[in-house]
Amino acid sequence: MGTEVEVSEPLIEKIAAVNDEEEEADQPIPEWKDQITIRGLVASAIMGTLFCIITHKLNLTVGIIPSLNVAAGLLGFFLVKSWTSFLSKLGFSIKPFTRQENTVIQTCVVACYGLAFSGGFGSSLLAMDERTYQLIGADYPGNRAEDVKNPGLGWMIGFVVVVSFLGLFSLVPLRKVMILDYKLTYPSGTATAMLINSFHTNTGAELAGKQVRCLGKYLSISFFWSCFKWFFSGVGNSCGFDNFPSFGLTLFKNTFYFDFSPTYVGCGLICPHIVNCSVLLGAIISWGFLWPFISQHAGDWYPADLGSNDFKGLYGYKVFIAISLILGDGLYNLIKIIAITVKEMWNRSTRDSKLPFTSKLLLEQKEREIVFLKDGIPTWFAASGYVGLAAISTATIPTIFPPLKWYLVLCSYLLAPALAFCNSYGTGLTDWNLASTYGKIGLFIIASLVGTDGGVIAGLAACGVMMSIVSTAADLMQDFKTGYLTLSSAKSMFVSQLLGTAMGCVIAPLTFWMYWTAFDIGSPDGPYKAPYAVIFREMAILGIEGFSELPKHCLALCCGFFVAALVINLLRDATPTKISRFIPVPMAMAVPFYIGAYFAIDMFVGTVILFIWELVNQKDSEDYAGAVASGLICGDGIWTIPSAILSIFRVNPPVCMYFGPAVGS
Repeated sequence: MGTEVEVSEPLIEKIAAVNDEEEEADQPIPEWKDQITIRGLVASAIMGTLFCIITHKLNLTVGIIPSLNVAAGLLGFFLVKSWTSFLSKLGFSIKPFTRQENTVIQTCVVACYGLAFSGGFGSSLLAMDERTYQLIGADYPGNRAEDVKNPGLGWMIGFVVVVSFLGLFSLVPLRKVMILDYKLTYPSGTATAMLINSFHTNTGAELAGKQVRCLGKYLSISFFWSCFKWFFSGVGNSCGFDNFPSFGLTLFKNTFYFDFSPTYVGCGLICPHIVNCSVLLGAIISWGFLWPFISQHAGDWYPADLGSNDFKGLYGYKVFIAISLILGDGLYNLIKIIAITVKEMWNRSTRDSKLPFTSKLLLEQKEREIVFLKDGIPTWFAASGYVGLAAISTATIPTIFPPLKWYLVLCSYLLAPALAFCNSYGTGLTDWNLASTYGKIGLFIIASLVGTDGGVIAGLAACGVMMSIVSTAADLMQDFKTGYLTLSSAKSMFVSQLLGTAMGCVIAPLTFWMYWTAFDIGSPDGPYKAPYAVIFREMAILGIEGFSELPKHCLALCCGFFVAALVINLLRDATPTKISRFIPVPMAMAVPFYIGAYFAIDMFVGTVILFIWELVNQKDSEDYAGAVASGLICGDGIWTIPSAILSIFRVNPPVCMYFGPAVGS
């Protein structure tokens, strides 16, 4: 999930300051082929697998995915440094570990685990399955049994392979325009470059070593805590620490409890305070007031005898109000990004760079530009790559999803580069990656064009295609920015993206398949609710059927929350920073509406820990908060592997720790 980050151009001055003290400043910049190493690719594959597992877990539980770039940078540095130190002690002659190699590893890992999100495994592809169809209801208008396609390892790998590489070729010719001419900031890419540059200095390497030890410590704690929790989680969905009624049984029934999840506490440490507070506010509004209020009207607004997961009852309100908030927020930010993009491009020719360059900074910039442009990627290669891949994809996708006709796929690919440019430009300005918003637009358009006969499958497949292209294009440009600032070759960046994407095409489906085989994915009462599967399928049905089957007053409430999302975003942009930083983020508020309040409590605990830490020791929190958070998330993620293996072999936890009302009460 993207969160807006304000980063100014003077960051480049800081990078220059870091460069001044580099221990390897005198070393020549390696050729692009030397920046890609076997040890780097092995490290990338290991970390790509771990981060795919973590991304799937977050996608299938709550749908909020924080940036794992800091963890990728730290772990990449640690793995290769440890390997080179080990071999050096054995007397081997080792090539030095450069920041360019570090950047290549980072790029490869991000490309690999990015597919776990943009591939649609927790959203558009999973929305096609039998469980989601049954949840919405066989008698629900527009929800047809024919529009079901259960996950299969073969077709998922095939689909990801034919759509994932297109985004990489779509914007390669514009890298000079985006990075050098427009001087787009790409805040995450710039911050990652600062991190990598700092590792390869004397002082930075020392701090990185301490951060790695900190990450390892909390990774171990998280892993053993998750293992300990497993022993008490019994059989079923009501046992263990995950169902601990921290605030009493009454609040527990309304999902207000702390579930001792290291992953969500870690997310709270990484995500900005306003995002965590927005999630908690959304939980309080929905589970504290709105759902209890609507429940009181059971029998009037909707039949009282419906099941807890029936769309004609309370469940329908939960899903559709969450959808309205998500669409309101997405639409506002899409219009905002387009407006900013048009304004920036209009003013670009008449505005001088605001960066106060000194002659030293000019020399630094000149060196970066020479390195960045030295190993070019020919325009003909990018264009022919895109056309060739689009032709293969246009022929292949209709065989995987027959309702999505070849001419609709072709139209998507003709439109995709323009959308990819808009998304990449917007990401460069604001750090918002709106891939899922573009995906939802494709979903609505294709679903309504195809109609009742296959529109659901066609819309969901088109959503997956669009998300993949615009997301990978924005990630590539972000990586070009990182490469530019770390004096890495553009060609090595592109090749590492290709290699990372190729890894992701295999690793992302395989790690998803592990979850699919081992756990009850999509169960509304289990830990892996897969919230976006239901939401995306309902969006496809909405695109075909309209609003005719919503429960009483649901459409009015949806319109109210849609408008509220627009107004809240407008207030965030119109008010001064000292006020706007306290105004909630609607997208973050929407998530607990459907899932529950428990993870909001965990994330809020994380944000409170960080807030107190910042008050007590600001410098310490800046240096180590990311490492602590990454350790908590990674440790819990690693435990998923043995947990899945135990589940596959039907080994159940030995104890069920259950909490209920006292006897006689």
